[in-house]
Amino acid sequence: MASICTYNSAIIITIILLLLKDALGMVPAVYVFGDSLADVGNNNHLQLSLLKANYPHNGVDYPGRKATGRFSNGKNFADFLAQNLGVETSPPYLSLPSKSNNTSVYLTGVNFASGGAGILNTTNSGACIRFNQQIDYYSAVYGVIVQQLGTTQAQDHLSKSVFAIAIGSNELLNYAKSNSASKASPQQFVDSLIPTLQGQLKRIYNLGARKFVLIGTGPIGCCPALREQNKTKECNAEGNSASVLYNKAVSSLLNEMRRQYSDMSYSFVDTSIVLNQYIQQPSAYGFTEVKSACCGLGDLNAKVACLPVSTYCSNRSSHIFWDFYHPTEATARMVVATAFDGSAPSVYPVNIRQLAS
Repeated sequence: MASICTYNSAIIITIILLLLKDALGMVPAVYVFGDSLADVGNNNHLQLSLLKANYPHNGVDYPGRKATGRFSNGKNFADFLAQNLGVETSPPYLSLPSKSNNTSVYLTGVNFASGGAGILNTTNSGACIRFNQQIDYYSAVYGVIVQQLGTTQAQDHLSKSVFAIAIGSNELLNYAKSNSASKASPQQFVDSLIPTLQGQLKRIYNLGARKFVLIGTGPIGCCPALREQNKTKECNAEGNSASVLYNKAVSSLLNEMRRQYSDMSYSFVDTSIVLNQYIQQPSAYGFTEVKSACCGLGDLNAKVACLPVSTYCSNRSSHIFWDFYHPTEATARMVVATAFDGSAPSVYPVNIRQLAS
């Protein structure tokens, strides 16, 4: 009996805290889906995956100089989103007690993102938590919340929460790296992804999500891994074209969903536009290095990933890219700051601050 009383008290306390957050105008929780741009440690728990970042020099600027599984020298998009919203970073789902029936574990947010994940089940299959699987995990969390709070209160909680999604980069990277003579045009390739993404977003909506933050893909062709493949070390034009088209398609999809679901709202961050500003006018944003990765080996530090045997730069905040694919902590902080308080064309139809309020 004592354990039941203790459990009920924990739920009551959590609900009171959530009500206080609402009174202060903050969101009660952030639920995160996506790839390595938002993974805060889920891949650490995938025993057979090589797509991990839980080793040096990752985390060199994270509190305690700890490699947490973030593909960064420090914090990433998920961290700064939570920080700007005034909540704690949502914990990785796979780090939580399995089959937990303690709703308080889930009410403050959960991160399902996994390095290597994509829209398609075939993207890095077996090495990450597929996006569809991430939604399956969230469905289980949704079931626990409804069971413990009741349908009405659960829906009220989820409708005020933010659902952040960063997905699509891995498909575009694979497309840009492909040399197949029969590959589709960038438009055809993007068009092939959108119906699947549409079904995934609608599924999340049907599981209570009402406030969506979609992080668009950056200029894929400008990451060090693709620059390194060019003799001129310039950006891969095909990759960048695919990114622009993908962001336009996702924006149109969200607009279509907004018309279909009157209680849905969203903020779309066009990361290609934001990062291109940094790349084209680096000094205006405090950057001095736009081509090379900070951590790696070989030409542009892009021949080898950021491994313990790699070298890394001392001036991380002046680099846009941490490794051959991922942004530095400084870049992530600035992108989220723009997403939080910026305006069209970088972020629209509302920014994250407006969405949260």
